[in-house]
Amino acid sequence: MVTPSKKSKAPVCRLRPYALLQACALWTLFCLALWALHDGNHIKLFQPTRPKPVQNNSSSIISAFDMGISDEEWERLQKAIDWPIPDQEITRLDQSTSPVHSTFSIVGLKESYKVGENIYVTITARDHNKNLKRYGGDFFKAKLFNLELKASVYGEVVDHRNGTYSVALLLPWEGQAQVSVRLEHSSEVVQILKKYRDSSFPRSHYNGYFEGPGLNKTRISEVVECNLKWGADGSWRKGDCCCEYKDIRTGTVWQCERPKELSCDKLVHHSYGHLESPLNHFEQQLFTKNLTNIAISGDKNIINVLPNTASIGTMEKCRSGMTTPVPAGFYLKDVWKSFVCNTRQFSPAQMGYCLKNKIVYLMGDSTTRQWFEYLERNVPGIKRMDLHTPPANGPLMAVELENNIIIHWRPHSVPVRFSKMPITNLHYISNDIDELAGGPHVVIVFTFFAHLVFHPITFYVYEVAKIRQSVVALLSRAPETTVIIKSANTAGLKCLLGFSWTEGQTLLFSTMRQQVLGHNLIFIKVTGTCCSWTQ
Repeated sequence: MVTPSKKSKAPVCRLRPYALLQACALWTLFCLALWALHDGNHIKLFQPTRPKPVQNNSSSIISAFDMGISDEEWERLQKAIDWPIPDQEITRLDQSTSPVHSTFSIVGLKESYKVGENIYVTITARDHNKNLKRYGGDFFKAKLFNLELKASVYGEVVDHRNGTYSVALLLPWEGQAQVSVRLEHSSEVVQILKKYRDSSFPRSHYNGYFEGPGLNKTRISEVVECNLKWGADGSWRKGDCCCEYKDIRTGTVWQCERPKELSCDKLVHHSYGHLESPLNHFEQQLFTKNLTNIAISGDKNIINVLPNTASIGTMEKCRSGMTTPVPAGFYLKDVWKSFVCNTRQFSPAQMGYCLKNKIVYLMGDSTTRQWFEYLERNVPGIKRMDLHTPPANGPLMAVELENNIIIHWRPHSVPVRFSKMPITNLHYISNDIDELAGGPHVVIVFTFFAHLVFHPITFYVYEVAKIRQSVVALLSRAPETTVIIKSANTAGLKCLLGFSWTEGQTLLFSTMRQQVLGHNLIFIKVTGTCCSWTQ
């Protein structure tokens, strides 16, 4: 998340590792609706007087109205994902930030500290010629860790927009700790991400499988390419080329090349196709593995942390309206300790008791399917029903009769990069929510991000706005329904064919949160392998 510093007159921005968590880029945070994004001489300022329409391609403009949000919301979202940019065009690799020559140092290191105190770190970014960078925008992550204790905590990175960054790191556990800083993406790579974020370039392709009767009682099968149609001229194919499938309620339009023999109504299956990178040769060099997600060198001193009579953290019960501090919590002995509210670990028996008389609807992608599989492994007596569907694609269902527990999982609709499956099994999340009566026995968990990063961010906002509309309606007719929005998993591939997870987080939570505050809504924010949650 990028926010102005209150301590300095010079413009800075705060890079929160939780990404809307850091506002996480406006989209990702919007709709996990159980959960709620310079004076510097060398920095171009982001100062829109009003929201700017997004150029989807050479002739198509996407407005806030097209996305289903207000101009004010779109302006807030744009500001939430604003990021410093280079003060000049970068044409050579050696001008970019170097993880080898960038360094960090601990400021005023003492012999010992107490639990609850902070240490302060300065990060200095340099290019491949060892020159100090004159502008900000690098995406650094900073943390304290102890491998033996299986402990870690992230800090908020403040960008001073002159090539230097500062971090305050909380010391939440007794014992020893070390500092680690990684260059996730250079400022030059961030600009590439922004460049393609709004592009309609077809980064992900999909297959449509048509089947129908042929001559002499034979069956005809044809496989064609399919993709999203977004914007007035947003088709990846032009002219009378394609079959179009418009969802009546969401308005989303899916296109498939017209089969040679079969009619458009014979579309039966869907699967992922090939990926296509928009990066030119120079951009590919900036994305190489030795420049992305690399630990930088710095002080390796052991930090000694003594006990403190004053406790840190909170014993407050989790409830609606709680804010998320930075850091939101930490890991100790591989267990998440939240600073938001008093979270707890559940035994298998407690899981069963908690889920008694509940119907749980898990929606989204493979990350919510993993939740389904976790519950299947750990809730006593629960059994998966055979729905004759692929275990990775679903839909899936498990039941436990003694305690009347039912758990469903289903992937969201296209665009989605799954292996071959019936297209009728792909449902839009908003449509599924519209069809639920809700009530105190109903729990809805959804995530909506990973498969959308290959498409324009404006389309993501549009889809999240539809989900928000459905969640608001559900909580209006059945306010005792529990809705949980799970953010994207931030660990994983660092190459970029789409917009970043930080932007997705921000957009999702920001778009959602404004209209669902006060309801029984939970936002679960996942950063790498850790998470925090607020209601």
